[in-house]
Amino acid sequence: MSKRHNAIDDILNSFEATALPEEKAGARFLKRSNALSESGEREEKVLRWVDPAQCFMWERHNREYSLLNDQNCADLINSIKAQGRQEFPAIVRRTGEGYEVICGARRHFAISWLRANNYPQFRYLVDVRDLTDEEAFRLSDIENRDREDISDYERARDYARALEAYYGGRQKAMAERLEVSEGWLSRYLQLVKLPDVIIASYASLHDVKELHARILKPLLTNPKTREAVMNVAGELAMAQEVARAGKGDPVPAAQVLARLKAAVATPKRTRPSATVSRRIIHESGVAMQRKNGKVTLEFDEFLSDESLRAAIDLFLKSRE
Repeated sequence: MSKRHNAIDDILNSFEATALPEEKAGARFLKRSNALSESGEREEKVLRWVDPAQCFMWERHNREYSLLNDQNCADLINSIKAQGRQEFPAIVRRTGEGYEVICGARRHFAISWLRANNYPQFRYLVDVRDLTDEEAFRLSDIENRDREDISDYERARDYARALEAYYGGRQKAMAERLEVSEGWLSRYLQLVKLPDVIIASYASLHDVKELHARILKPLLTNPKTREAVMNVAGELAMAQEVARAGKGDPVPAAQVLARLKAAVATPKRTRPSATVSRRIIHESGVAMQRKNGKVTLEFDEFLSDESLRAAIDLFLKSRE
């Protein structure tokens, strides 16, 4: 079992287990033993195989279910087909309408896809729990914190909602409950504060990284640079929209960040090219060169004193 599922079990074991009565005859059940209860007796938790059509996503689930497809879930679909069943149960809550999925959106999609594509024998394995919304949020966070298919921005948006909904805006309390540093949490909360046009300037939410928010924050909080960055972001957002319509290539994330930063880059000052003039002022070959307001007389070192004096006289007369 993976470290992530061990962590989930640790959290689940800290919640009070609720015994669930068996449903109608013919329902399929699995039993798994749990940690010893306070009385010393071993509790038995019931896992149910259900029709995924009976389940729906928790409204505060941190995964965008509409973005799931048979391509980005192919690994899970193939794994379930190879094993003949779903290995790890989804965590759900019972509602009057069915089951509310707290953890297990990809598993739900995979089973649903298999059933719709000639594998009707597969059913959705669920662990039904009585959880508060805050407990459900923490479970969902542990389940998905290290998954690469959830973007930094989606995670940040989820944290921002939870901060107000469950922790009264107290960032320190939230960090303690999630067992993360306050600085780590703060960086994600800054990400969700990026203006919408900055988010739209990226081709995909998965391109928007927590690091980008740290880089752009000083440029967006400074009134002298904010407008320039926002203008470039608007141009990029339009280009990405055109690309999504199939009329061009999307702008890569690295290029987006580079252009946003370049919007306020100070151009290097270039020195004006020097103005140089040179002419012969005496038949002996004495030359006068003018450069940036300075005059230089050039002559042969063996030039006679008489010729040099004559050349200097001519130079002095030219200044009159």
